[in-house]
Amino acid sequence: MRIATWNVNSVRARLERVLGWLESAAPDVACLQETKATDADFPRAAFEARGWRVALHGQKTYNGVAIVARSEPQSVVRGMGDGDPDAEARLIAATVGGVRLVDVYVPNGQEVGSAKYAYKLRWLQRLRAFLDSNHRPGEPLVVCGDFNIAPDDRDVWDVAKWQGQCLFSEPEKAALREVQAFGLADALRLKHADAGLFTWWDYRMGAFHRGFGLRIDHFLVTPSIAARLRDVRIDREARKGEQPSDHAPVVLELADEA
Repeated sequence: MRIATWNVNSVRARLERVLGWLESAAPDVACLQETKATDADFPRAAFEARGWRVALHGQKTYNGVAIVARSEPQSVVRGMGDGDPDAEARLIAATVGGVRLVDVYVPNGQEVGSAKYAYKLRWLQRLRAFLDSNHRPGEPLVVCGDFNIAPDDRDVWDVAKWQGQCLFSEPEKAALREVQAFGLADALRLKHADAGLFTWWDYRMGAFHRGFGLRIDHFLVTPSIAARLRDVRIDREARKGEQPSDHAPVVLELADEA
């Protein structure tokens, strides 16, 4: 089974790129973030014409998450359902191929100490509570998406520059560790210990070509998924060309269940 995660930075603006990549990379399911479209405005027909089934949790202009799969996503959940009045579309969950997928777009946080930074930390606490309330570590569970957090020094291009900055501050990293303490392993690090495996590069200053990146898009997996893990790879090629997303897709490969 092949599962992808990708912050597409507007599905309508990059529709042909997204559809083309899905065809060439051939995942069984893809978790998309920052679709920037309401459910009504999402180009569902274009996906369905190519054989994709779509589950959506959208929002106008901002945020938005979607799960697209070759088979119909089952038991779809939109949002955390925790009674919080937060209206931002940042989480969708569904089961595909016997794997429970939780697709997240974690808030950016903007600047350490800001109201948006506090919102990010609260959102991560809510995510951990969502997992505790709805799942168990023994399940075949994948939590994936744009977490907007680089977990350790290997995941930023310049540690001194990023130290204490939003996306790499200690409270953010601690909040991510608390999510993982549910019983989730960083899938990429189960296979690759290398530094410099980045998934996001700023559009400015030629950051991509200069290697100025961060690893902020992740697959977090329970032990039963880790036991089936073949590999995790970052498709840097998809970050090239005209009008790319600022994120590269990440692809997780699983062996079939025994």
